[in-house]
Amino acid sequence: MVIAASVRASKILGRTTKIILSHHERWDGTGYPRRLMRNEIPLLSRIIALVDAYDAMTNDRPYRKRLSPAEALQEIIRCKGMQFDPDLVRLFPEVIALSALEAPIDT
Repeated sequence: MVIAASVRASKILGRTTKIILSHHERWDGTGYPRRLMRNEIPLLSRIIALVDAYDAMTNDRPYRKRLSPAEALQEIIRCKGMQFDPDLVRLFPEVIALSALEAPIDT
């Protein structure tokens, strides 16, 4: 049983590692580390890249102030087909709208 659990864990870790490593790949093939393009990039990596970019743009950084959600969305749309999967970019505004509805209300 311990061996079976270890094998399962290593398979999951292997898939997870591939997804994490691939989230800096770009739709047009100019990303890193392996210069994957389009559907060579795992779907979860493409989703993480999109969400990570939005999160980075809509939060303050030491080197710049945050963008508004609308400004960040415009930048993502501008990078559609270059940095981001165009199909995911088309769905992203709806995802953002739904997540805003589910956000906790400040009291």
